[in-house]
Amino acid sequence: MTATQQQAPVASLLTGRTKRLALAGLFLSMFVSMLAMNVVGTSMPIIIADIGGTQAAFTWVVTATMLASAISTPIWGKLADLTSKKVLLQVSLIVFTLGSALAGTAQDPTALIIFRVLQGLGAGGLGTLGQIVLAEVVSPLERGKYMGIMGAIMAVATVGGPLLGGLITDTIGWRWNFYVAAPIAIIAIIMLQRTLHLQTIKRKIKIDYLGAALISAGFTSLLIWVTLGGSSFDWWSWQTIAMVGGGLIVLALAVFVELRVEEPLIPLTLFKNRTFTLSVLASVAVGLAMFGTAVFLGQYMQLARGRTVIEASLLTLPMMGGVLISSTIVGQIITRTGKWKRYMVTGAIALLAGLLMMGQLRYDTTYWYVGVSMFVMGAGVGMTMQNLVLVVQNTVSPTQMGVASSAVTFFRTIGGTAGMSAMGAMLAIQVTNYITDGLAKLAPKDLAGAESLASGVLPKVSELPGPVRLVVESAYGHSIGNIFFAAAPVALLALIAIIFLPNIPLSSKSNAEKIAELRKNEESDPAGLGSATGSVTVLTDTTGPIVLPRRQGPTSPSTASDSAS
Repeated sequence: MTATQQQAPVASLLTGRTKRLALAGLFLSMFVSMLAMNVVGTSMPIIIADIGGTQAAFTWVVTATMLASAISTPIWGKLADLTSKKVLLQVSLIVFTLGSALAGTAQDPTALIIFRVLQGLGAGGLGTLGQIVLAEVVSPLERGKYMGIMGAIMAVATVGGPLLGGLITDTIGWRWNFYVAAPIAIIAIIMLQRTLHLQTIKRKIKIDYLGAALISAGFTSLLIWVTLGGSSFDWWSWQTIAMVGGGLIVLALAVFVELRVEEPLIPLTLFKNRTFTLSVLASVAVGLAMFGTAVFLGQYMQLARGRTVIEASLLTLPMMGGVLISSTIVGQIITRTGKWKRYMVTGAIALLAGLLMMGQLRYDTTYWYVGVSMFVMGAGVGMTMQNLVLVVQNTVSPTQMGVASSAVTFFRTIGGTAGMSAMGAMLAIQVTNYITDGLAKLAPKDLAGAESLASGVLPKVSELPGPVRLVVESAYGHSIGNIFFAAAPVALLALIAIIFLPNIPLSSKSNAEKIAELRKNEESDPAGLGSATGSVTVLTDTTGPIVLPRRQGPTSPSTASDSAS
């Protein structure tokens, strides 16, 4: 092996201006997905009403995107461990942008759901690949600061997206919401191509197709049951037996497959890592809080408070302010001090408190109380969400960075999707009951306009007569408060999991530097004497023993640079 080959891993590390530009392109690609996903958030009630959708359709439009994102996440992560991370990031940008553009042409709820699935496939890649690439470039110790920046980007996109979406919806029409991110995506693709040059460890690509199919089918069955149960069929019915029983059987088969395939989609050995297992449990709760509040707060402001899209966006600013402030400040503190656990425990407490406070929401709750509740909730999300990925990345083997990061994101999205489905099903049932009871108390002369509610289509509150409007606002306000309160026990689970996380110091080396160190150790042991199997075992300060597969000779180099992509 030549000296050039020996130095390749070190030479390819990003530094200085190149590193800053590469990170700028990375953050821009993440901003694209967050902006495009949030730009339609508060406009969704109007979109669904305009294309004739019901409350169930509203839930499915959001759920389908999240489900596709969740299912694709571990696939993107696994591919990131096997091939070029830069190319994968660019492909996910293209898929996401295409799905967004097609969603803008939808004429009915079914078409919108299908195109949002495509959008979700791209979003799954952008969400996990952004974190994987960041880990490749930046050390865990320094990463706290950048995780804070990612949280700030999320907050800005979450706030700016609905505001921009509301302006677009009220001026040129909601369909343009789906096109707004396309120019930014093109710029991000070009920037990544010119600046992001990463070392790729070439390994034979063996996709676990059977495992992917079984995991997708199992979780899909359970999520569909949660969404439709209690409305389309009784909770105790043959459909429940088929969906729950079938889903659990399929997932059991998936476990059997994952334990035996050479390249499992989700290596179950990761669950031997205490940090990984507890972070997954906590991520489920954080996903529920993040996705659920973002979706149902928009409905609360529009359907329970009678606000316009732009007004609803402005009224949710306290939550995003909590995310922005907490993630940025805590990220900086973690980088400077290396201490992380105390802030994550504080965040978990805030998450629980925020959900309990929002559980008291009603249609006439004072706005200052609503704002404080949202801020507390946002602070909890900001202090926990990205840092759960950080602590996992700090403890896993550098050769499993992709699957470990994507697995945490996967379970967070699954938790959010399942929670949203359950919350949406609960909301639909309670709203129907509250509206039925409220209308029964009205005098016959006050029932004018109530017939429009019989179809189940989301109402346009501003067009309802006074007495009926009050019934609808009260029903949505009470129901949305109830679903937030019902989600609080999940936040308690997150708090317990975070308390028991091992308080491992953050490493000062990026993933690329760890890989370079492993390769250097391999070069110092060319005969493979460190292992009877011909692999190199290296001890690190945070991960314990790491076994790196030996390259198969000079004619099949195992590394290549993304700069040739």
